[in-house]
Amino acid sequence: MTDIAREAKKRAKTATDDMLTTLDPIKALSDTGFKSSWAYLGGFASIGLSLATWLVSRGKGDDKPQSDRWGIFIGHWAPTFFALGIALRHQEESDERRA
Repeated sequence: MTDIAREAKKRAKTATDDMLTTLDPIKALSDTGFKSSWAYLGGFASIGLSLATWLVSRGKGDDKPQSDRWGIFIGHWAPTFFALGIALRHQEESDERRA
């Protein structure tokens, strides 16, 4: 392989790596200072908020289907927060290894 080909290959790899880093929303979120523990906390908070919303809705005399919908709607946030927490934890570990 010639020097020109090696240099072109090196530049292509650098450009590809830069593009993937730029398009990484988890890295961007981590770089802004958002921590995985905050995402986990959000997941647990959404579970509690889901239960509280369901109980309050039932206590106000709302019909059962409407109460269930509110609880389920907010309860669906928990897996998203936990998934973000896991992704952020991996990013944090990756950043620690590079440092």
